[in-house]
Amino acid sequence: MTDRIEAMFARTRAEGRPAVLLFTPCGYPERDAAYEVIRAAVEGGADAIEIGVPFSDPLGDGPVIQRANDIARAGGFVPPDLWDLVRRLRADGVTVPLILMGYCNPLFAYGVDAFVRDAAEAGADGFIVVDLPPEEAGELEAAVRRAGLRLVYLLAPTSTDERIQLVAEHGSGFVYCVSVTGVTGARTSMSELLPGFISRVRARTDMPLAIGFGISTHEHVREVGGLADAAVIGSALVATIADAPREERSARVRAFVEEITGRATA
Repeated sequence: MTDRIEAMFARTRAEGRPAVLLFTPCGYPERDAAYEVIRAAVEGGADAIEIGVPFSDPLGDGPVIQRANDIARAGGFVPPDLWDLVRRLRADGVTVPLILMGYCNPLFAYGVDAFVRDAAEAGADGFIVVDLPPEEAGELEAAVRRAGLRLVYLLAPTSTDERIQLVAEHGSGFVYCVSVTGVTGARTSMSELLPGFISRVRARTDMPLAIGFGISTHEHVREVGGLADAAVIGSALVATIADAPREERSARVRAFVEEITGRATA
């Protein structure tokens, strides 16, 4: 199987720019809406998509994504919707990495082996499980390794050097570096602590580094490009989706992604 994540970073490095990863929840705002959102985001220039797995208690997320989780669950989301979405995207020619991002409870309720197996068969590339640290992820790591997928861990500015080393030893694909000590949500500026934090992570791993939480503008993406290999945008995209009538949603999502990637001004 082609490692789409590795190929993506090779391509964006060759192009001299950071990869742009977009987050959107499955099942939001309507149960079948994520397909059109993701297609529009890819058309706008997204290099990879993080597909959110709706959960009742997403403690790492701010109000925008928490509300999206609530709406998706109220709309009837069930895990097989993920497999249907990924299969449909792959069947229709979407080749960017598709990474499932969420919390451990839905994964354990479904069954770790079954969740990984079904994700792999559908065409997903990996997982980000926000509240599952390496010390407790042995079962998932083994299943992901058997399936040939990637398991991405998060680090924060408060992470110790020992924690960074542990993530470097257990993670795969890339490291998700949280830009702030807080929840997701668009912010006006990047943390002044970020360069030092990224330097500490760089010293302990050769894996690509992605920066997320608070990134909402093309200028933020440019700043990230001076420090890391990828920028992750979530709340700003979800807010764009929330504000758009369905008949205008694809066009607005595409325009937003073109703006944040710089395509709109290229």
